[in-house]
Amino acid sequence: MRHAHTVEQVRAAEAELMAKLPEGTLMQRAATGLAVAISNFLGGTYGARVVLLIGSGDNGGDALYAGANLARRGAQVTAVLLSDKAHAGGLEALKVAGGRVGSTDDIPIADVVVDGIVGIGGRPGLRPDALAAVQVAERYGVPIVAVDTPSGVDVDTGATPEPHVNAALTVTFGTHKICHFVDPAATACGPVHLVDIGLDLPPAEAQALQAADIRALYPVPHGESDKYSRGVLGLMVGSTQYPGAAVIATAGALAGPVGMVRYVGPDAVASAVREAHPEVVGDGRVQAWTIGSGLGDELDIPRIRELLDADEPVVLDADGLKALDDSGDHVDVLITPHAGELSRLLGVDRATVEAERLKYARLAAETFDVTVLLKGATTVIASPDGEVRINTNATPWLATAGAGDVLAGLCGALLAGGLTPLDAASAGAYLHAAAANLASDGGPLTAITVAQALPEATRRLLN
Repeated sequence: MRHAHTVEQVRAAEAELMAKLPEGTLMQRAATGLAVAISNFLGGTYGARVVLLIGSGDNGGDALYAGANLARRGAQVTAVLLSDKAHAGGLEALKVAGGRVGSTDDIPIADVVVDGIVGIGGRPGLRPDALAAVQVAERYGVPIVAVDTPSGVDVDTGATPEPHVNAALTVTFGTHKICHFVDPAATACGPVHLVDIGLDLPPAEAQALQAADIRALYPVPHGESDKYSRGVLGLMVGSTQYPGAAVIATAGALAGPVGMVRYVGPDAVASAVREAHPEVVGDGRVQAWTIGSGLGDELDIPRIRELLDADEPVVLDADGLKALDDSGDHVDVLITPHAGELSRLLGVDRATVEAERLKYARLAAETFDVTVLLKGATTVIASPDGEVRINTNATPWLATAGAGDVLAGLCGALLAGGLTPLDAASAGAYLHAAAANLASDGGPLTAITVAQALPEATRRLLN
């Protein structure tokens, strides 16, 4: 499991550790890890041309000491000072090691630019001189390695309201930050390399579950299992307008851990579902519901609200979200909106939701007392009690019609298998993305191919 902490949490942990260590020890730890990561990124150090963009404060100090380390190993290191308050000790160390102070004219011929402009305490956006330097690197295609976080992003929210660095690699210290997990800033980070500097941290603000965590959650049948004990899922999805949604959501459900799937819907759609999936049966007792995908004009809001108030947990997707209100106890409800659907629920612009995905996922979870799975390049999962999980393993090819129907069916199967809404959302998002990576193999995919890849993705996870 990867953990992300807030700026305040990191600052407090750093202060506590620095009080126990000789002055400068923490910066040296960070700089050493940064230098090693840059060397690995370059594939070697000797003769490499490295340009450091240096602002004021400790972030610039980390970059300068790392630059000194690289210079001692044969790199040609130049610092571009963007502040008259550059870290004095780091600058002196760089000069002693053979580095020099230069200008943005050095950027076009560099092998790498190191973003030491601002650290985790910086505000969104870049000052004009910093932005100009970054734009030179972008113009000449010079990759940027960000120190801790890309300068200009909002570290605690993942928002990018102003111009910012787009890094080819981010090297962070002590723990991940929210912006490493949550888009749009997560995309600006590129791959993130974590350097352990010995921080003693409190519980994380957000978590990103990994394969071992999902493996531990997955409801694997045992020798005494039968189709009922494995879970029975009811599907109220699809319509005469959108029959494919029912077929696709059913495929996602059957690829999950349930022992039986029941379909409830128009006869013509039920026939299409059973033709594609003959193991599906009709109405009856269930352990969970998936409701909403492709209901279209056949949406029955009173019936859905009746099910929301019943004892069985519910996945509420797509058109079914129109039945959600902010009254009643919905703690066993998982909603799976994309940004547009969440914006309609909350009465805000879609662009606003996309810019601050974590904020609005949390707001929806609190407002409606539900677990929210906000779909996107990074999936944000927020529970009513404030716990946040982020899924980061998806491929952009997953942005295709019907993929959300597969996810809704899979999450319903996980609910029926006994997982909580938070765990079902976490496991569902992870496996959905893993299956998409298999189905895509670097190219286009369809929703059905994602569903068909789910069993293999699950086998790889469990074995």
